Amino acid sequence: MEEKRLLITGGAGYIGSHTVKLLGEKGYRLLTLDNLSTGHREAVLYGEFIKLDLSERDELRKIIREFRPDAVIHFAASIEVEESVRNPEKYYRNNTFNSLNLIETMVEEGINRLVFSSTAAVYGIPDKIPVDENQPFKPINPYGRSKAFVEEILKDVSSAKGLRYVSLRYFNVAGADPDGKLGQSYKNPTHLITRALKTALGEYDDLYIYGTDYPTPDGTCIRDFIHVTDLASAHIDAIEYLFEGGDSDAFNCGYGHGYSVREVVDMVKKVTGVDFPVIEADRRPGDPPQLVADSRKIKKVLGWKPQYDNLEFIIKTAWNWELNKRY
Repeated sequence: MEEKRLLITGGAGYIGSHTVKLLGEKGYRLLTLDNLSTGHREAVLYGEFIKLDLSERDELRKIIREFRPDAVIHFAASIEVEESVRNPEKYYRNNTFNSLNLIETMVEEGINRLVFSSTAAVYGIPDKIPVDENQPFKPINPYGRSKAFVEEILKDVSSAKGLRYVSLRYFNVAGADPDGKLGQSYKNPTHLITRALKTALGEYDDLYIYGTDYPTPDGTCIRDFIHVTDLASAHIDAIEYLFEGGDSDAFNCGYGHGYSVREVVDMVKKVTGVDFPVIEADRRPGDPPQLVADSRKIKKVLGWKPQYDNLEFIIKTAWNWELNKRY
């Protein structure tokens, strides 16, 4: 394979670092940019690293001119739904405005391939389950809107300037690197599986379940949990699709089936052997009863083949990481 040069924004974060690992193992030449607001320098296992915020437009242009990437994978973003409701300005600045900085700089410098980290939050409360890529954008929080805006920008810039892109709409990402080298390391995690594991470890006194009266078999929300390494592999499929001349497109990243909150909690208790306290609380506003991906398109068009579609395995890898963290 002719050596390809990839610029990775946010590559020190949870999903970005797992993708950098897979790309490095495949022989890509990598340069990671991250402001380290939530990421970890130690998580970048391959390639070069520069600490940079995407608001630093002049420095970003200089880096792109010197490195001359063949493509960009753009992870850098703020991701907490509840925080986005409290502080929407941060999300529009970091997610939307800084993405526009990156896109404009790429166009100016003639870099015309981009893989973008989007989210199932662009769909809001979907009209039907499973959710396919043709369902309308109806985000119900600033986080989802900040990502939907970027997707709209990409459509327009693609039409006007010839930028080719893939938007990957993530569902519920979980788990950790099966080799144990990487995992999720947030100061105050909001993800269900990580929160439950930390409760099992005694870092939290109890775990809250928000809403037990949903129209689902056990009354709790159902979500499509995808292993982070499978999601990372989707980015490799996407970048190779663009290198092969593929057209701009968007794809859901999920397994196509879901687990309820209660099922996840029960599996965490089984894996850890800890019967930690669970408190049933009222629903949170805006939580859809079910959010499950229709993932037929990504498998057909990109040839994505997930390897870790197993809730127990997902939780075991995350538990191994919690017990043996490296950063």
